[in-house]
Amino acid sequence: MVQRWSFSLLKRRNIATGPRAQRPWSRAAHASYSLGWFCLSALLTSGGFHTGSTQVQAAQTQALVAATRDSDQVVSIADGRNAGAVRTGSSRRDHRTAGVASAPAQVEKINEYIRRSWADYNLSPSAPEADGKWARRLYLDLLGRIPSLAELQAFESSKDADKRAALVRQLLHDDEYTLDYARNWTTIWTNLLIGRTGGTGNNSLINREGMQKYLRDSFARNKPYDTMVHELLTATGTSRPGVEGFNGAVNYLVDKVNEENATLATSSVSKLFLGLQIQCTQCHTHPFNDWKQDKYWEFNAFFRQTRALRRFMSGTDDVTHVELIDQDYAGESNNPEKADLFYELRNGLVKVAYPVFIDGTAINPSGYVSDVNRRRELARLVVDSPYLDQAIVNRMWSHFFGYGFTKPIDDFGSHNQASHPELLTYLAQEFRQAKYDQKQLIEWLVLSEAYQLTSKPTPANEKDDPLLGVRPQFTRYYIRSMSAEELYESMLLVTRGRGDDSNYQSTEDEKSRWLGQFAREFGTDEGDESIDFSGTIPQVLMMFNGEIARAATRTDGGGVLGQVINDQKLDARQKIERLFEAALARKPSKKEATAFFQLMQASNNPVEGLEDLWWALLNSNEFILNH
Repeated sequence: MVQRWSFSLLKRRNIATGPRAQRPWSRAAHASYSLGWFCLSALLTSGGFHTGSTQVQAAQTQALVAATRDSDQVVSIADGRNAGAVRTGSSRRDHRTAGVASAPAQVEKINEYIRRSWADYNLSPSAPEADGKWARRLYLDLLGRIPSLAELQAFESSKDADKRAALVRQLLHDDEYTLDYARNWTTIWTNLLIGRTGGTGNNSLINREGMQKYLRDSFARNKPYDTMVHELLTATGTSRPGVEGFNGAVNYLVDKVNEENATLATSSVSKLFLGLQIQCTQCHTHPFNDWKQDKYWEFNAFFRQTRALRRFMSGTDDVTHVELIDQDYAGESNNPEKADLFYELRNGLVKVAYPVFIDGTAINPSGYVSDVNRRRELARLVVDSPYLDQAIVNRMWSHFFGYGFTKPIDDFGSHNQASHPELLTYLAQEFRQAKYDQKQLIEWLVLSEAYQLTSKPTPANEKDDPLLGVRPQFTRYYIRSMSAEELYESMLLVTRGRGDDSNYQSTEDEKSRWLGQFAREFGTDEGDESIDFSGTIPQVLMMFNGEIARAATRTDGGGVLGQVINDQKLDARQKIERLFEAALARKPSKKEATAFFQLMQASNNPVEGLEDLWWALLNSNEFILNH
């Protein structure tokens, strides 16, 4: 017997926080769980999908599988009883079976290295993911949003044997997607360079719009990565668009060079572009890695000529923008011909440092910019360093596969060996030979066999679980939650449809306001910026009752729900199917379709029944997770 209850009970209440208020929700959620698809019980009782807890993540995975356990492609990982329904195949499975009939030679080389690792650990890969759910994954990773219903249906209906490769190239190179691509990677790199809240405070030296404009133009033009790094490290000019001398790239360093003798610039540049955490050696030689205290201060010396100057509105104390300049540096001994700096060892001994790169390459110690521009020399050395290639490859691999070759991804060294060192070296070399073409690197990664796989483990690879502390072997796609920005863009898509290219900045401003709320409600106990939806009670309530969720469940405004409800060509069962496809990139199972059809039949208002279904889909684990 189908349990008849209304999701509107959850949707339309403003529920207060606190243990007393949570209990009725849990009971209602358990009722939905009995239908076999909606996982609110897991989200509310476990705190959702907190990425820092093995136990909670295991619960997330089980909840996700339970959410779709009636689907033909799903196996139960709670007890493994249905595992036999899926053929795990051989570790030599040809990637062409997953809809990739042709791919660059680098793709087969990636497959070769990964298969070799599978054989070494006696592992077999999971089955290839279904086309629809794979496309959803690709859209999230490349464009930062889920596909529209029309985009999904166009891909699934294609008979092209090379349809996955064709979609990858369409999203990377078709003019129709240039703005989506540039917006997503601008968001990613803005957060890396200046943080999610950088430039939002009244006293910030950063101009966020200026940083985003530089990045957006760079990604829209597919600027080579080494060129972008060189520009970020050497930039001079003003920070705000519309001001004479504007150079948006200066916003990376403007708040990192003045304070504390440029220690922020030192740690950020070394971590982000070289994958080296030399900040640990600022005060003492680190006992567990290869970097000594002298290396930190020699690297720091490259930034001593650089200053960020506040520019004021005439006759006021109001800062209008900031100008980043290079100026002569006299050194702490007041001898610009050999401009030095001093640092103190733990035993009290004071030593001197001059600019020397991490590989031991020294430059002219003069502090006169006319003799040597230290930042330009640093940029040249960074771009020539093999660490640059390995650091970006490791970061990109982590973006697409959930884990990098090292953990953390920005901490190379003998103390933190890579899980696949030969593959990391190979990809780094190929990326350099490809002239740092970022879209080319992306194509190699997303056409690889490992990226085609489902997220569902089998008995032949269940021990490949990074949550248990083992190194990832990529026998399946590792589930992770959407970022805050991905969640926003996906909700915006289903609410309004694809955006208008002409109002880019207003859309970004609106997103920033929402993310400000996100940062407050979704933050961690330590006050860090929260990147992912991690399932705290404030997050849950914000998703259930927030404005963007309410907008998504309105039948006007051009969103998915209104289109489906108003489509007179669709019967009730087809409308249920369309909503599942739009939210989850799959059709409902027979059990799901029957249950919700019966709920609609029993409802006095079928439209309200569809609204309830849509709201529940958007608040399910399966929607919020990238799998």
